[in-house]
Amino acid sequence: MPDIQKKNIPQNIPTNYGALSTLVTVFFFWGFIAAGNSIFIPFCKHYFHLDQFQSQLIDFAFYTAYYIGALGLFAFGSFGGKDLVGKWGYKKSIIYGLLFSALGAAAMIIAVNANTFSGMLFGLFIVALGFSLQQTAAQPFAISLGDPSTGTSRVNLGGGINSFGTTIGPIVVALALFGTTAAVTDDQIAQLSLSKVIVLYIGVGGLFIAAAALFNFAKKVPSGILVETTEKANKALYTLLIMTGLLVIMFVPVFNSYKTDLQQTSETDILLMNAYRMKWLLGALAIVVIGLLNANISASKNSSGWGAMKYPQLVLGMLAIFVYVGVEVAIGSNMGELLKQKTFGGKQASEATPYIAMYWGSLMIGRWAGAVSAFNLSKQTKLLLQFIVPLLAFIIIIAVNTIAHYDMKPLYYYVVCVIIQIAAFYFSKDKPARTLMIFGALGVLAMIIGTQISGTIGIYALLSGGLCCSIMWPCIFNLSIAGLGKYTTQGSAFLIMMILGGGIIPPIQGKLADVIGIQQSYWIPVICFAYLVFFAIAVKGILKKQGINYDDNNVSSGH
Repeated sequence: MPDIQKKNIPQNIPTNYGALSTLVTVFFFWGFIAAGNSIFIPFCKHYFHLDQFQSQLIDFAFYTAYYIGALGLFAFGSFGGKDLVGKWGYKKSIIYGLLFSALGAAAMIIAVNANTFSGMLFGLFIVALGFSLQQTAAQPFAISLGDPSTGTSRVNLGGGINSFGTTIGPIVVALALFGTTAAVTDDQIAQLSLSKVIVLYIGVGGLFIAAAALFNFAKKVPSGILVETTEKANKALYTLLIMTGLLVIMFVPVFNSYKTDLQQTSETDILLMNAYRMKWLLGALAIVVIGLLNANISASKNSSGWGAMKYPQLVLGMLAIFVYVGVEVAIGSNMGELLKQKTFGGKQASEATPYIAMYWGSLMIGRWAGAVSAFNLSKQTKLLLQFIVPLLAFIIIIAVNTIAHYDMKPLYYYVVCVIIQIAAFYFSKDKPARTLMIFGALGVLAMIIGTQISGTIGIYALLSGGLCCSIMWPCIFNLSIAGLGKYTTQGSAFLIMMILGGGIIPPIQGKLADVIGIQQSYWIPVICFAYLVFFAIAVKGILKKQGINYDDNNVSSGH
């Protein structure tokens, strides 16, 4: 374990609300674009004749880019001897990331015009590379814009705006593609022309450029340049490069397998192909888990050369981010297929949309509640708002989708799940480790119920996975970078790499669904939530040994 002395954390630093209000705009874009994939996936599945696994390659390309982008930043900094994000500053890093995402939108336009699925995946990959740079800068930037003790709440505020983008994203995308906010049918998706997709990404590219201009000319946003130098982290770099090489070996056969023509493939060959894909995907998962655990063990024996990875809270947090993003995306991406089953109502795409909207909206509900603490309010006002705000968010989700002509009546009683979440917030007492443990345990329980019970109760249980996930990102992020000091930006890049989980875990669940059925495939989220409970318990003890006690001061970092 690294030799770390107790941290003297500065308290009562006023929040820079002007900079924070500008910063949260990029959080909106991440949610808006990611949610747009919920319509893009079924379109590609029909247009290119893909199975459930193949359609998940969209998530694979999108979330793998986060890993590659953050690794590239770290590798460049290691070889060049300078932290690029620290050198550029948080502000310029976000601007560059937005412009890079605009290039990705242009690549998407070219690929769509060429009518190639591989090209579309590449375009999404470029968009997400820009997101990787933005997120590496934005997360610690939000924490730095005020008192570290309220850092979790500021990230939650950004997450709440992100979730609002996620909530309205599918509706706006449907309007752009189909010219209506009414429920999109399977026939409409089947008849969608590629020219409409081109128009969509022209608009997306324009929004990226506009956001970059907003940041560039916003005088209240500080540069966020870091002047501290960090030691070389050759061991961490070599470990991650070896992991990356092995992951490429695992991913290539998985990626190439999408070219199989399912219409001309026998049932026996499809079963063999399922086993083939699952083998490589599980191999990729094993590489990440074993590689990180080995790094943690090695760094505890000799911390020299490991950089930020000498901190056990970071390494275990990297695996926690990997698992969290994976489970969040997997639940939502496989939800449409689940709702097609007769035991879950046999719903078509248009009928399933309100449920998928409520899942992503559940993330907004929790994050809005968690964002209350970002503001300087009395204890009584805060408690009152933590009850009112989630219910208000629930009403907004119902209203927005009702305006979009979706039938939300079957989801009215989902408010019971929201009330359970509100109770969990009160028990968590704004303490990140405790919050993560409680919500992780609720996630385990909800997913088990979802695998055993069909119908409305089963649907509500699986949808509530969104409520459980809603506050996990800021908790994991803050717990993981607590006490890192000059290694904070490097640690942030490592955590962003682990968004890779969104590219591995959903396809694993999708492929498991092809083998044992979509409902039973939700045992994958059960395992993911169980690890998050373990992390919450373990990290609390790790930080205590380093002189950081969240039970006493709710500290969020070691700046």
